[in-house]
Amino acid sequence: MKRLIAALLLTATPAMSFDIQSMSDTEKAAFGEAVREYLMANPEVLIESINVLEERRAADSAQNDQALVAANRDAIFDDGHSWIGGNPDGDLTIVEFIDYRCGVCRRFNDEVHKVVEEDGNIRLIVKEFPILGQDSEASARFAVAVKQIAGDDAYRKAHDELIALRSSASIEALTGVAEKIGVDADEVINTMNTEDVTAVLRENHQLAERMAIQGTPTFVIGDELLRGVPQAGLTKSVQQIRADMADQG
Repeated sequence: MKRLIAALLLTATPAMSFDIQSMSDTEKAAFGEAVREYLMANPEVLIESINVLEERRAADSAQNDQALVAANRDAIFDDGHSWIGGNPDGDLTIVEFIDYRCGVCRRFNDEVHKVVEEDGNIRLIVKEFPILGQDSEASARFAVAVKQIAGDDAYRKAHDELIALRSSASIEALTGVAEKIGVDADEVINTMNTEDVTAVLRENHQLAERMAIQGTPTFVIGDELLRGVPQAGLTKSVQQIRADMADQG
């Protein structure tokens, strides 16, 4: 049987023209059995093939994500409404899509700000992307309203309070946050449901839809789209992306 399959392959000229459809039923059965025997005897070949397939899929996905970033650059990096922290003139921009009720966002928040502060040359943009229910929506609206009314410094304080808030985002809880950070609670609460705030969240959701972003946190670092927390950690990811940019430049 093995001699049969070997003969079939040798008579295929060139090798890429080999056509299993030209075989007889007997030859097809023999071919299938020979392939099965080979894979059973050499399972590492199948594992290697799967690994190659996964690498190709990952590469294709990365290229597609880079194309999405390129097609939406203005909305990602210069939308005119998102909070900008870190170094506004930094040589690398990190954009984070967050939901204040997202457990991973909460656990990862300190690391994000630590990387930005220790690096000193990173521009950080935060985009509210509430997807986890009413508390998410209320928190995001509160944060946007604070920024529109009281500016960037107040927004940063509101952000830190909201990311740590364990109670529901009730009017009472949000009023307490407003008082703690020193902004007019009534004005912020009354602004939360205005069209100006709604427009910001609508644009963020539309951008996320165009980029097939379905979860938080999601990061854009330079030209790279990272769906979730980088496995290597944010610091190493930043270092690698900078190295890739240097190689390309």
